[in-house]
Amino acid sequence: MSDAPKHPADPANELASGNSAIDPRDFRNALGTFATGVTIVTAMSAEGKPYGVTCNSFASVSLNPPLVLWSLGMFSQGLPIFQNASHFAVNVLGASQQALASQFAKSASDKFAGVAWTPGLGNAPVLADVVASFQCRAANRYYGGDHVIFLGAVEAYVYNGKEPLLFARGGFGRFLAGDGSKAP
Repeated sequence: MSDAPKHPADPANELASGNSAIDPRDFRNALGTFATGVTIVTAMSAEGKPYGVTCNSFASVSLNPPLVLWSLGMFSQGLPIFQNASHFAVNVLGASQQALASQFAKSASDKFAGVAWTPGLGNAPVLADVVASFQCRAANRYYGGDHVIFLGAVEAYVYNGKEPLLFARGGFGRFLAGDGSKAP
């Protein structure tokens, strides 16, 4: 009996080669059963133009030091902006901000039209009226399959008690609080 991994050495190449036994569409459906928060990750381009993208791949990594991550598709038009930015901001959306999430999810010449924001660290836009924002120094990036994973060192953050916007099974939703009892 061997303790050697039973998966290929490079799963990204396995999926890219078309040799995977996993159906990509069905895999995406399975991943969609995991509800996530909805964020807009922002940065300032080298030309001084704000850029942002709707993202639900945001996650905490470490409390000490404070680190977070998010990922962006390898072929995203905004990839060079985030790769070259010294800072980015993760703006956690509230339940009433579905239209804003949709606005930043689509390609547009000015996604910031009509959006209130202030420049944060490294001039990364911090959106108004969000549930939370995390201003991050770009600490590192990793290549994983068809995405780039950005690691951010949190340098400032704010949050409030507003209800977050959720995403699951290809649609937006809301958090329904339980009765307040703690799980065993």
